[in-house]
Amino acid sequence: MFENLKNKLKKKTEASAENKIDYAIIGLGNPGEKYSHSRHNIGFMVIAHLANKHNLKFKKVSKGKFLGAELKIGNKNLLLAFPLTFMNHSGVTAKYISARYKLKADQIAIVVDEYNFPLGKVHLRIGGSDGGHNGVSSLIEELGTRDFLRFRCGIDRNFESGGLVDYVLSNFDENELEKLNEMIEKCTKAIEHFAKDGLSKAMSYVNSSK
Repeated sequence: MFENLKNKLKKKTEASAENKIDYAIIGLGNPGEKYSHSRHNIGFMVIAHLANKHNLKFKKVSKGKFLGAELKIGNKNLLLAFPLTFMNHSGVTAKYISARYKLKADQIAIVVDEYNFPLGKVHLRIGGSDGGHNGVSSLIEELGTRDFLRFRCGIDRNFESGGLVDYVLSNFDENELEKLNEMIEKCTKAIEHFAKDGLSKAMSYVNSSK
């Protein structure tokens, strides 16, 4: 009897701990080495950089739906996540995370590539259309709302009509790496700024910077 009660209390404590996540920061991309350096995987790159900066290790969560690591910045507890679905099904992971940690849409942020921005630009907003991005479209469909946060990272638009898919799945050129690394660092700082100072100040910080 007492052992059963002890187990129930343990499970309740574990569940309570999970519910303390304030924000989930989800990097969008495709799993696997084949795509690891592609333009579409800038979300993965930013999350990996943020995790490395804070010496975090990722672990598979619930039958491998995503890789997750927890990080505290200021007084906010963040969940950093890599979906193990492919880009077009990113919303499945976001919906699972939302349910598991009892997060509202405005407590979910994604890091995503944006071909309408020049390489190096980072922009933070909440809501909006999918902009033709299948990963964002998947989140809108699965969450049933557009009102999640988006750290959008520019990857340029150096492709002709009909060449979008091949372009986003291509790797960054060698002459782009300096700007790429600067953008990864800039987005990392924007996430940290968001956690410390809130959405309005983070938007002012990142959206007004050159």
